[in-house]
Formats: sequence, C-alpha cells, structure tokens
Amino acid sequence: MTSTQEPVIIMTETKPIMKLKFGNPNAKLKKLIAKLGLTLKTFTLPAGWTCPGAKDCLSRADKVTGKIKDGPDTEFRCFAASSEATYPSLRAMVWHNLGLLKDSLVDGVDACADLICASLPDKFDIMRVHVGGDYFNKKYLQAWIEVAKRNPDKVFYSYSKSLHLFKQFALPSNLVLTASRGGKYDELIDLHGWKEALVVYSEQEAIDKGLEIDHDDSHAAFGKENFALLLHGTQPKGSTASVALSAIKKLAKSASISQNERS
Repeated sequence: MTSTQEPVIIMTETKPIMKLKFGNPNAKLKKLIAKLGLTLKTFTLPAGWTCPGAKDCLSRADKVTGKIKDGPDTEFRCFAASSEATYPSLRAMVWHNLGLLKDSLVDGVDACADLICASLPDKFDIMRVHVGGDYFNKKYLQAWIEVAKRNPDKVFYSYSKSLHLFKQFALPSNLVLTASRGGKYDELIDLHGWKEALVVYSEQEAIDKGLEIDHDDSHAAFGKENFALLLHGTQPKGSTASVALSAIKKLAKSASISQNERS
C-alpha cells in the first residue's frame, strides 16, 4: 500500500449474544419478598413439554396456538400451562429459553451453566427455577447444580417431579428441592425422605393430612417440612378439580366479605 492509498476497513457484522429470559414475581411470590425484604426472580420453561416426571398435573399448551392438551392421567391442570395458553408472550419466552438451553447442551454441562450464569439478572437474592417446566434431562440438572455452586450467595429453589434425576446427585445447600407429589417417581420421595409438596382440593384436606398450606413459597424456599399447595389455576370444565376450585373461590370470597364487614 502506498502512502496515497487509504486503508481498507473491513466491516463485520457481530451476532448479538442471545440470553435466557427471566421473570418477576407474581402476586403469590410478592408476599414472600415483602416478608423477607429480598429480590426474587423467576425462570420458566414450557410446561409439560419439559416435565418427564409429570403425571397427575400433566398439561401442555401448543407452541403456536396455545391450545391445551391434558395427559392421560391428568387429575388437575398445570397452572403454568394454562398461563401459556392465555399469554402468547409467555409462550414465546418459554420456548426461547428451551431453544437456547438445548443448543448450549450440545457443548456440554459447563456450556449450559455458562449460558445460565451469563443470563442471570444483575440483582436478585432468590431464584425460583421453573415456574413452569422442570429439569428435563440429567445434563440440564447438572448445569443448574453448577450454577448454584458458582453463586453461593444466592438461593435457587425448585418444585420438581424429575426425581429420577435428583437421586443421582448431592445438591449444594443453596439449590433447594421440594419434591412435588403426583408424578411418575413418587416412590423416591418416601425412599429418600425428601421434603414434599402435595396439592390439596380444600383447606380442610390440608388440615386432615396435617399439612400447612404454603401461601407465599416460604415453605418451598426455606422450609424443612412437608407442606400443601391449594389447588389453583384453570381447571377442565366439569372435572372434580373444577368443582373443588369453585368451592375454594367461593370460600375465599365469603371470607373477604366477612373481613370487610368487620373492618
């Protein structure tokens, strides 16, 4: 190149780094952070599609149409699947997350853990892993174990029916598992003595079983004892779960009216 020639500048297009998407707490989880004064974030995947251990609550929302399809043994519909059916933006987010995770797992556990860590919100104290979805294979679970180890000052907690995967690992203390009864691997709950959550159809059922109802996820994130979850979400018309849900809502409405009258 002579002194009179201009240097050649080659323009290259930089591909944007794709990151996972995280969510903010719903009304239930806001109760927890208000109580503790901490920051909570959530992570979610396609309900049903990523739940190899689901049985009693197995439901899936179609990726495109959102139409719900229940499993052959479904007794009550997964609330996360119902949310995906209602909100196209949520469907887009969960499938975005699953696509990135599967791509990263091609390169192994560490690559998946790298992706999750690079995508984590800047500020949070507690992470609910899987509002919808679950640990869909062994390597994916290992990635979250690695993420928890790399972030020992954070609490990661999950409800899970993928118990056939958990039995293979000792979890770090900041990755908190609640075994969700009603799946294909319930026998492992009793075998290992894991803390469990049971969906109940009424407050009286919880009392009869000697279980406290977790209204804000404090039992899931920090508790050591078994607990109950009150049925919620949208249930198939005419089902036993639908009838029970109507009764729950009626009681809640009556309690609210009584409280207002006393105020």
